[in-house]
Amino acid sequence: MSPTQTVFHRALLDGSAPIPDGLSDGQGRAAGRRFDVYRNNVAVSLTEALEVGFPAIRSLIGPENFKKVAGLYLRQHPPSTPMIMQYGTEFPDFLERFAPLSHLRYLGDVARLEQAQREAYHAADRAPVEADRLERLSPDLMAQARLELAPALRVLRSPWPVHGIWRYACDGGAPKPSAVAEDVLITRPEFDPVVQLLPPGGAVFVTALLSAQSLSDAVDAALGEAQDFDLAGMLSLLLTGRAITAIFPPKEQAT
Repeated sequence: MSPTQTVFHRALLDGSAPIPDGLSDGQGRAAGRRFDVYRNNVAVSLTEALEVGFPAIRSLIGPENFKKVAGLYLRQHPPSTPMIMQYGTEFPDFLERFAPLSHLRYLGDVARLEQAQREAYHAADRAPVEADRLERLSPDLMAQARLELAPALRVLRSPWPVHGIWRYACDGGAPKPSAVAEDVLITRPEFDPVVQLLPPGGAVFVTALLSAQSLSDAVDAALGEAQDFDLAGMLSLLLTGRAITAIFPPKEQAT
């Protein structure tokens, strides 16, 4: 970005910055109030994009505080893509470092959960396998097989009750969250993402599958964290979420 562009971007996102020299309206006059209107419209649009993308954060800190935080964020993180639906990818990290909200240490992970839902919504489509494909494999082949998971699938591990906090913020009837660590699975069985709390060992299992480990190795990894890991229940969760998109027997590679 050239120095001129940098000055323009800074002025566009910071209402206290002076209007850049050399700007004029369609009549050749100094931009003045017209630039202020344009600057305000840009800030409003970006703030609205954050409000749509992070409704739980808005609920947790309140609408007015959210607008103030958004104003600070957009000054530091201007859009890097013309697709406004993608704006806010750095918002979770920003919240985690934002000193005035440091007492709400879970905000970063709640924002990551909301960002993961946005990513899942816009992820590529991939046809799921039929449930009986797994049933037709012999036990030995099934143990050594690799499972390909849908592009929309996301896993989030948190030391906070991130699923409970998110539900409490978005659903007025949800119970107050318990003070426990929670892992979350996001799938997209139809058009909208589905957020589900993972059982013990579930996040380790799915993460292992995502790294192309065999089913057997993924189970071993999960058992290392939770001796009562329920493989049948976890596979059912993935199949219900239409999240298994291919099954590769031993030594067969994806094409």
